[in-house]
Amino acid sequence: MSGERRVTVIGGGLAGIAAALDCARAGVPVTLLESRGRLGGAAYSFTRDGINADNGQHVFLRCCTAYRELLELIGATDSVTLQDRLEIPVLAPGRRRARLWRSRLPAPLHLAGALARYPLLSVGERARVARAMRSLGAIDTDDRAVDERSFGDWLAEQRQSERAIESIWSLIVRPTLNLEPADASLAQAAQVFQVGLLGERGAGDIGYARVPLSEIHDRAAMAALQRAGVDVRLRTGVTGILATSGGFRVEQNGAPTLCSEAVIVAVQPDRLARLIPAAAGIDRATLAGLGSSPIVNLHFVFDRRVTDLPFAAGVGTPVQWLFDRTGSAGLEHGQYLAITLSAAGAELAMTSDELRQRYHTALAELLPEVENATVEAFFVTREHAATFRAAPGARALRPGPETQLPGLVLAGAWTDTGWPARMEGAVRSGHAAADQALSAPAGAPRASSENGNGHRPALPLPTRSAEPLDHASELIAGGSG
Repeated sequence: MSGERRVTVIGGGLAGIAAALDCARAGVPVTLLESRGRLGGAAYSFTRDGINADNGQHVFLRCCTAYRELLELIGATDSVTLQDRLEIPVLAPGRRRARLWRSRLPAPLHLAGALARYPLLSVGERARVARAMRSLGAIDTDDRAVDERSFGDWLAEQRQSERAIESIWSLIVRPTLNLEPADASLAQAAQVFQVGLLGERGAGDIGYARVPLSEIHDRAAMAALQRAGVDVRLRTGVTGILATSGGFRVEQNGAPTLCSEAVIVAVQPDRLARLIPAAAGIDRATLAGLGSSPIVNLHFVFDRRVTDLPFAAGVGTPVQWLFDRTGSAGLEHGQYLAITLSAAGAELAMTSDELRQRYHTALAELLPEVENATVEAFFVTREHAATFRAAPGARALRPGPETQLPGLVLAGAWTDTGWPARMEGAVRSGHAAADQALSAPAGAPRASSENGNGHRPALPLPTRSAEPLDHASELIAGGSG
């Protein structure tokens, strides 16, 4: 590749960070433009009344190899924690604490003991769940017909009871896909279970940040980008991208035009539709068809500790997932609990007072000590369009990294990585975009990569570490990458 080649990355979320680092490591000059005053995209933190809070609880799994490699690259592995072995405490009103866990047996037997002892289901329900898990493991997640089916319809065919759907299937699908099972694509749900739970024994072990997210995705990432020689420009909005004979002109708000041989656009679909030239061949109606799904996070600060759990899932309660964020918030007394609500259309319409009353009551039903505690602070964060909708047929709407303009490339968790719209998918999309930008010189002839369905498949992600990390995936109860 010519040493004169330059790459511009638009968007400083995880996809843009990963793409910029890849290009810089390949010896190419890179400029990264971010309209906000920080990096990190949809996974960030802020300060409220002296409390360091994340916008949402972002969790990764051991199978999230791309995200974990990024943490290693930016020097942030000590800022996260990862379970030695999967264990999810499950709370239900009026019931003893249950748990989902794995043993040291090989997959899929590693989950057999937990399912056999799961007290929230009858013996018959457990047996039907086990049979459905086996069937789910055999599904071809790349089959378009499978993607067009509803996971909820498939569960009904598998004779899954409403109690099993809530206690097992929703507990995993809702936080990972940000949809209820009835609204989710069968192919995308199957991918989550196959990669995160049914494949490698340790794939589903849960990890999360021990510090505010912006210490990782903003400060540590910024330092790594600067070490790599990336020219990072914050508070730099892009107003348009123009194709030229030698590459592209990136129009900036209040700044000179930036010329570049390749451009990686790592922004959300609605913003992409406003920036990208028509000649790129990206249909705006298709982008709009991806839709969006909201996430609401509730932040309770109590004057005392109300639980010893680092996190837990809820069943039979409005509380979906709760996390103890006391340490990362920098609190020296009391306890800070964050409640994450995925597919939160109804909660999005509720007032803060309504949410506080409803969820304080629900917390007290799960954690008796809440009744004796005083709420010192409460606030709500709302992500109106946290993720795209991984609904039936969504895979065909997700573009791959390349466009019809050589050198103009797409990235973002919503692009076709095969993964949900989470941190892992965002990082993988950045790698795929960098590969495409580095391998497709501006002006080079391009053969069409569309198949008969008009779907551009994403490039496979190459192994980047000499010693690959254990397999992992990014399931969470909280925001997109």
